[in-house]
Amino acid sequence: MKKRTLGNTKRELPAIGFGCMGLSEFYGPPIEQSAAIKLLHEAIELGVQHFDTAEMYGIGGANETLLGKAFADRRDQVFIATKFGPMRDFKTGEFTGLDGSPKNCRRAVEGSLQRLRTDVIDLYYLHRVDPSIPIEETVAAMAELVAEGKVRAIGLSEASGATIHRAAQVYPISAVQSEYSIFSRDIEADVIPACLQVGASLVAYSPLGRGMLTGRFKKETLGKGDWRLTTPRYQGEAYAANVALVDEIEAVASVKSCTLAQVALAWVMGRGEYILPLMGTSKLENLKSNLGAYHVELSDGERATLDTLADRVMGDRYDKGGMAIING
Repeated sequence: MKKRTLGNTKRELPAIGFGCMGLSEFYGPPIEQSAAIKLLHEAIELGVQHFDTAEMYGIGGANETLLGKAFADRRDQVFIATKFGPMRDFKTGEFTGLDGSPKNCRRAVEGSLQRLRTDVIDLYYLHRVDPSIPIEETVAAMAELVAEGKVRAIGLSEASGATIHRAAQVYPISAVQSEYSIFSRDIEADVIPACLQVGASLVAYSPLGRGMLTGRFKKETLGKGDWRLTTPRYQGEAYAANVALVDEIEAVASVKSCTLAQVALAWVMGRGEYILPLMGTSKLENLKSNLGAYHVELSDGERATLDTLADRVMGDRYDKGGMAIING
C-alpha cells in the first residue's frame, strides 16, 4: 500500500482515500445507515485511513453524522477531512449561497465537531471560495481554529492558483482538493503548479469520473434523482461520446488484466507523489477492487494513450452554476 505525506504536515497516509459524499446524497437515495457504517468499518480493516466529508453532504449534515457514528469508537484509526462554505437549509436541503466569512467558519466548525463526535478535525477545507470575502480573512479564521486545537491542518477546494498563493501567505495550506482524472485535467495549467509551489498536496476527487471511468455506464443508466444527470458531461450526445471514449481505457485494462477503475486510479497516483485520490463507493466489492490499483503500474506507452483522452471529452463537469464557483 503506497503511503504519501500530506502536504507540509508530517502526517503520512495511504495514497487512496474514501470520498463519503455518495453514501448520503447526490448519487441516488442515501445508503441504509447500518450498511454504510459496516462499509466504513470494512474500509478501515482494508487499510483506508483518509475519509472525506463536508457540512453540505446530506440534508442536515447527514454525512458528517454518519461518520460520527461510524468512527466514534475508532477515532484513532482514521483521518477525517471536512469542509464548509456552501450553505443549505438544514431542514429542506435547499442551497442558499456561499459564506466564507470568519463568523460562518466558526459556526460551521462547531457543528461539524459535534456531528463528527470528535474534538479535532484532521483537515478542514474551505469548500468553495466565497468571492465576497477576501481569502486572507477566511484563512486567518481557519488558522485560529488550528491555534485553538480544533483543526490540525487547513485546505482549499476548487481554488485558483492565485487564490492558493494568497492563502498560503496567511497560513500554510496543506491540501487543495480539486477534480482530477483521465477525463478532467484542467487544473494542470494553474492549480497543480501552485500546489507544488506552496507545498500542498492535491487531493483528487472524482478520479473515476463520477463512475464513468469504471465502464459501468456502457451497461447501466443513471437512476431518477441522480445529480449527475444535471451535468453536461452526462447529457445527450456528449454522454454517448464520453462513454465511447471509455473503450480506450478498457483496452489498457485488458492488457493489464485489471479493472478500468484500477487503471484510472493508477493514472492519477502516477501523476505525482503529492497526489492523494479519493474514491467513493457503496459496495464492498468495488472498494476491494479499487484498492487493487496500488498494484497496477502503467507503462509510458499506456500513459501516453490515456493522456490523449481529456481533450476529447465533451461537456463541462458541472452545470453553469457549478462551473461559476470553481477555480475561485
